[in-house]
Order: sequence, then C-alpha cells, then structure tokens
Amino acid sequence: MTASGWISGAGFARWCGWVLAFAGVMTGLLGWLGPLGFAVLLSIVGLLCLPAFQVSEADRPAALALLVLGIWACGSMLWSPYRPDALWSSNAVKLICQGVLYWAAYSAVRRATPEGLRRAMVILMAGVSALAALIIVEAVTGAALYQAVRQAIGDPIRPDLAVRNVAQGVFVLAVLWAPAALVAVRVGWWQLAVLMAAAIVAGAAGLGADAPIIALAAAGLAGLAVYRWSKLAPRMLAAGVAAFFLATPLVIWGLRAQGVYGQVQEMVSLSWSMRMDYWSYAVDWISDKPLRGWGLDASRMFGPGIRLHPHDAALQIWLELGVIGAAAATVFWVAIFHRLERPQGDLGAAAGAAAAVSYLTFAAVSFGVWQEWWLALGALAVVASAAAQRLPARAPKAATALAARRASTSRPISE
Repeated sequence: MTASGWISGAGFARWCGWVLAFAGVMTGLLGWLGPLGFAVLLSIVGLLCLPAFQVSEADRPAALALLVLGIWACGSMLWSPYRPDALWSSNAVKLICQGVLYWAAYSAVRRATPEGLRRAMVILMAGVSALAALIIVEAVTGAALYQAVRQAIGDPIRPDLAVRNVAQGVFVLAVLWAPAALVAVRVGWWQLAVLMAAAIVAGAAGLGADAPIIALAAAGLAGLAVYRWSKLAPRMLAAGVAAFFLATPLVIWGLRAQGVYGQVQEMVSLSWSMRMDYWSYAVDWISDKPLRGWGLDASRMFGPGIRLHPHDAALQIWLELGVIGAAAATVFWVAIFHRLERPQGDLGAAAGAAAAVSYLTFAAVSFGVWQEWWLALGALAVVASAAAQRLPARAPKAATALAARRASTSRPISE
C-alpha cells in the first residue's frame, strides 16, 4: 500500500485514535507535574496527525480569523519594541507552527475511528479524574505529594512554591472538566463528573487560586443556558465575547472617567488591585496606537506599569495588535459559539460552551495570550470537546436487552 493510500485508509484512522489516546494518558500527569508540557504534547499530537489536517466549510470562519491574526502578528514585529533573542524564540514563528499543528490535532478527531475515539476519551476522562483526586489530596496536605516527587528526583522545592505550581493544575482541571464530565456521563460514570467539580472547589480553597471558582460558576451557567436555550444562548454568548474583545478598553476608560474604577480598586484584594493597575496602564498605551497596536509582545516592554502582560486577553491584543487583532480574535470566538447552536438541547454543545467560557474567564484575568502552554491547553480543550460530542450516549442496560429480545423474536411481514 502506498503512503497516500495508508493515510486515506483505515490504518491512519486507527493511528489517529491511538495518538489521541496518548494525549489522554499524558493530560492528567502534565496537569499535576508540569502544565508547561502541554505545548510539547499538542505539538507532538499535531505532528503525528499532520496528514489529517483539513479545514471544513463550517470551520472556515475560525480558520480565516486565525490566519489573519497570525499574519498580522508576524507583520507587527516590524514595529514592535520587543526583539526576541533568536528566531526560534519569537512568538511570531511559534504562532504559525502552533496554528498548523494544533489544527491537525483537532482534525484528527474527525479521522479517528469511533472505537479509537471512544478509547481515547475514556482514557482522558480517567486522567482528568486522577488529576482531580490528586488536587483534592494536595489541597488538604499543602502539596505534600508534589514536594515528595521533587525531593525524590533531587530537585527539592519550597512549600509555598510547590503550592503555587500545583495550583496551576486547578486551572487545567477547570478548563477540561466539562468535556471530561460529559464523557463520564455518557459512559455511565457520572460520579466522576461530581469528583471533578468538587476538586476545583477544593483546589481553589486549599491552594489559594480564586479564579477557578469564578470560572466554574460561569462555565456551569453557560452550559445550562446552552442546553436550555440551544439557539439563543450561543448567540448571546457570541455577542458577549464580541463585546469583551472589542469594547473592554472603552469600558475601562469610561469607568475611570466616572471615578468608579478607583473606588472598586480600593475595595478589592491586593492581587486584584494589581491587575486593575495593569489594565489601567494598558488602556493608556492603547489610546496612543489604537489602529495598528504597538506590535507583538510589546507589553513586555511597558514595565513597571505592566509586568509581562496586562493579565487580560482583550487588552493585550488591543495593546499589541490594535483593532485588526481585536477584530480577528472576535471573529474566531464568535465562530466557536456559532458552531454550538443546536435545534434542541444537546449535552455536547453545553460542554463545549462550558469549556470555552472557562477558558475565556482565565484569559480575562490571569494568563498572557501567547503563553505556549496556555494556547496548547485551549487547543486540547477544543479537541476534547469535539471528541466528546461525537460519543453516543450509553443506552440503559434494560432498554438494550429489551431491544435485543424484540429483534430476536421479530419476523418479516411477508411471513
């Protein structure tokens, strides 16, 4: 058989299923020991499944938005004040490679066999469930297991730093819990869905990460809304995400002009007050170059007012890529929510909406847009959501047995 024949045949479909199963095996482990490894994991998955790369008609708006965003980001390096040390450390180059490889990983979901896809998702569900159990233990013991592992490999770590590192796993769990919980429900292990949600609450309380609680609540409400109002809710979420990416600088400017911004900043905790400082500085810089932005990674150069990035995705994109970047990001996210519209309530669409809202919640208050592991985690959430939606619901045993008996005793009408 030729290489092209193998790629188009059943062999490659089985291969994609096993590669996705490998991703499922690694997800829980990386979520606990090293979320930075997600960038490597998704790159490997995309590279191994690169022949599966395909842009369907329904995916074209999102793909086009990513293409425009990538080209504009690369072009903006011409006027960016930030200069990377080497070409391979440039986010412009990384974004192009990530776009191709991560899309190939997403395309592998369509190419995998149903059996392989089911196996991969059950493995991912088990990995996320194990991560949830570990987070509960770590929250109770102050990251004792993580410290023990670091001690065993000869790389001890201070307890406070161990807690901070393990807390990243709570963010990973909060992004992936919805598709993993959907798989648990569809294979009949709904108790694991409860375990995942409980671990997010326990991890947030015991490891000092407050954002996951906000994300869990927002994601849960979004999922319920999409299930209840299967057409209206995705459209409302699309409108909300468009307002977030397009209007955030204007909203902050208006609140400052009315004096409300400063009043709120005095009432919040120190960490939130620091975030609000970053946002305020970002709005000032955005007003100087709102059309083309300051260039990719320019926010690294605006210290001490901004430390690395503004801790808000909309403000960072406006600051670095201007209105074109903000418009491209808006089209991408609107396209994602548009794909979740259904004629009636669907658990798969609800899980996809929950994962998207959870990711956006963290993007709005925590991580930099271009962090490699963060982009990879988003891609993994898309892969997991797409795969979970393809899994059929498990038929109850009684109904299955009854259908089998009816089939065995039925006779053709002609008899």
